[in-house]
Amino acid sequence: MTEERKTRLIRAAAAAGLVAAAAYGWRGCTRARPFEGVVGGNGRVEAVEIDISTELPGKLKDVLVREGDFVKAGQVLAAMDTAALEAQRRQAAAELRGARSAVATARSEVKQGEAGLYTAQRHAERSAVLEAQGNVSRQEMEDDHARLLSATAALGAAQARVDGAEAAVEAAQAAIERIQTDISRSSLKAPRDGRVQYRVAQPGEVLGPGGRVLNMLDLSDVSMTFFLPTAAAGRLALGDEARLVLDAAPQYVIPANVSFVASEAQFTPKTVETESEREKLMFRVKARIPAELLVRHILKVKTGLPGTAYVRLDSNAEWPARLRTTLPP
Repeated sequence: MTEERKTRLIRAAAAAGLVAAAAYGWRGCTRARPFEGVVGGNGRVEAVEIDISTELPGKLKDVLVREGDFVKAGQVLAAMDTAALEAQRRQAAAELRGARSAVATARSEVKQGEAGLYTAQRHAERSAVLEAQGNVSRQEMEDDHARLLSATAALGAAQARVDGAEAAVEAAQAAIERIQTDISRSSLKAPRDGRVQYRVAQPGEVLGPGGRVLNMLDLSDVSMTFFLPTAAAGRLALGDEARLVLDAAPQYVIPANVSFVASEAQFTPKTVETESEREKLMFRVKARIPAELLVRHILKVKTGLPGTAYVRLDSNAEWPARLRTTLPP
């Protein structure tokens, strides 16, 4: 046998092996009809993941939880260094005190200006009467009128200083509120109950806005994603019952409900022309475990575990005995 012929045979055998492996994998993935009237697909247990990230740039001061810890909504999980923000808050507080003092001074000047304007008005009115009677010179009347204009201008300037000082007070108060908000945002809190999965950053690291510190799981939203062929997926409805069997604990059967059915096929080819080819189309399906069941067994909930999800082709049919709910104590 020539070397060229040997090479062709090896290549043909390898190609046949790949085809066989692909066919076996597709059959293993779909697990079509392991029980009468039931179809299933392989998947893994997944939970909603939440990244705990910084809102502001800065140095990570402390991480208060460890991987695997259960946390409650609102619990502080990590803290950023707020020394610079605290200094800014003290500066803004000092500016606020200065602005309030300026308001008090300006208001005192307004009162003095009002008194001066009242006096100038009385003198101007008296001078006008006396000038009409010929008892005062016109120059004196004009001097009193000039003093009235000056008092009016002084009062206007004092009122403007009040307005400016009050605006400075509002600006300082807004600065303090903003800084206080930034300080509050520097405490990274859990948005909901869950379990810490990964610790991404360590104290002392300088992070930018959006820097990941922790990754946590919402253990009240756990499901298994699997794939079903067109004929099976087309008969499902949201809320249909499902059963999950984990490879690690095959003696248990976990109840679930269909929470998602993809509107488009996930596997290629996406566009086909023959009925036989359409049978190769697979649709992504999610089966969600009831939240109350998860709460009762929260310490035993683990994600990433492989298993099989089963659904009935007829939702009115009884589950086979092997797939009736069996839960751990």
